[in-house]
Amino acid sequence: MLERQQLVGSRRDVLSPDIRVERPRVCSSQHLRIMSFCACVILIAVLVAAVMVGVAQSDVNDNNYEQDPTYWHNMAQKELEDTLRERPRGVAKNVIFFLGDGMGPTTVTAARILAGQLLGFKGEEQKLSFDKFPFTGLSRTYNVDHQITDSAASGTAYLTGVKTNQGLLGLSGAAIRKRCNSTEGAHVDSILRWSLNAGKSAGIVTTARVTHASPGAAYSHSADRDWESDRNIPHAEKDCADIALQLISDNNDINVVMGGGRAYFYPVDAPDPEPDPTFNTSKVCRADGRNLIQEWQDIMASKKARHRFVHNKKGFDSVDSTRTDYLLGLFTQSHMSYELDRNKTKEPSIADMTEKAIQILKKNSKGFFLFVEGGRIDHGHHDTRPAHALHEVVAMAQAVEVATKLTDPFDTLIVVSADHSHVMNLAGYATRGNPILGLSDNDDKVPSLAASDKKPYTTLLYGNGPGYREPRPNITGVDTESKNYVSQSAVPFKSETHGGEDVGIFAQGPQSFLYSGVHEQNYIPMVMAYASCVGPYAEGKKPCAKHESGSTGQGQGSSSRAAALSTAGIVLTCWSLGYVISKSCL
Repeated sequence: MLERQQLVGSRRDVLSPDIRVERPRVCSSQHLRIMSFCACVILIAVLVAAVMVGVAQSDVNDNNYEQDPTYWHNMAQKELEDTLRERPRGVAKNVIFFLGDGMGPTTVTAARILAGQLLGFKGEEQKLSFDKFPFTGLSRTYNVDHQITDSAASGTAYLTGVKTNQGLLGLSGAAIRKRCNSTEGAHVDSILRWSLNAGKSAGIVTTARVTHASPGAAYSHSADRDWESDRNIPHAEKDCADIALQLISDNNDINVVMGGGRAYFYPVDAPDPEPDPTFNTSKVCRADGRNLIQEWQDIMASKKARHRFVHNKKGFDSVDSTRTDYLLGLFTQSHMSYELDRNKTKEPSIADMTEKAIQILKKNSKGFFLFVEGGRIDHGHHDTRPAHALHEVVAMAQAVEVATKLTDPFDTLIVVSADHSHVMNLAGYATRGNPILGLSDNDDKVPSLAASDKKPYTTLLYGNGPGYREPRPNITGVDTESKNYVSQSAVPFKSETHGGEDVGIFAQGPQSFLYSGVHEQNYIPMVMAYASCVGPYAEGKKPCAKHESGSTGQGQGSSSRAAALSTAGIVLTCWSLGYVISKSCL
């Protein structure tokens, strides 16, 4: 017994061998009740989480639970509680703006259903990544001279804060399209330029040409969106610089530029590193003999900047983000491939490019602005090929998911919107889970709801476009889910047109609640500027988010993060209490 006491004593304090050894304590029934309670709390938390995950991942094709009113009440109440917790103020160190070109409300709904069906679910209950953002609003897309906008005028609105005329890039409505001499005094700068002027990094990612209308509005000032190369400018207007030249000569401080359109930067006699035999470069290659890609590399070298130019997936994968401050990636001669056609060994995805851009830009301690465009949604619609358009939305939603995982909602404002809509309709009375790209199936069950000509029709139809035929074809047996299927149209057009309805705004992060409601499209960059204290809200100008009363300089984050922290706090507190009690019992 003495030996044991000496051993215990030496273990308790080797410097005090004479210390009195206390008799081991035994847990009281009260202690045990507390410990049991804590264990139950932890177990319940784990079980609840497991059940929630299980419900989320359950086979929703068996939707008997949807017949219970409690299910819908609980869902609505949970959404309300999440919304009530949200009011994220503070300063946005970073801003990421995702633009789905042509991603109108019907397109979002159809893409959401497709995303769910690709996972084996019915589809309607699915949520795209940005559907989960806490704040949504609507954007009014008309411009100065047109009821229904194009991508140039809308790009100028949502990037510069100024609505303008059809076809103009980075110019106010005082300029006249195709008139070079009308641009003097009409230049307007974008949120990208405001961010660079504030010392932040900036980047552009697109699946279209980097000189196309949407990305072009971020950096260029052009009297015509089609002046992408000097070869596209009429001789009488040659005093104006083309869009590709403006990118390299006037905007080489942009840290990241990735997309398509390589042919617009090379002279006609320069060999392309990976020529596309199906693309006619003679109409777009430079007539001035300048190799703008080489000029960009020379400019970077003169700055002693750590830079890379890449033209394929292999080069892209080899880029070390930690050792690269400037990246120019031009992966195709014209637009990048549709996601359904993309050669994954040659072209990075929009999610790949978004991830690489963020990795490079986030090294700046002052923050960054990144513009990401899903540019080929629009092209799929113009061809009335809904499979292409919707898969482009799903791919962009994956890029949004990547951005949310790589950033912190406490200091990063992420906004998702569109420049305009399209005339695609989601029509008929298809039953729940009917393939969104398939034939509407309700006419078999309710004959009175069948088409008057008794021929089948698809759920997705277009108001106009190249799919018009007279008489309307019988598409029984046609693979309408094929990526190349041209959907039927009501009015004959060589190319389907834009739609003029309001488009959605989805946002999370600091000041994202300011997007709630219906807004003019030029309002979008003003919130970004206010949240990140740049441009009109830069230091010394109008007060910005950091001047708000009680602002800590950080946003409050999302409800999901708050809920996660609360749950973790409860579990940690309970575990700590149990640990203390257990120690007291030793």
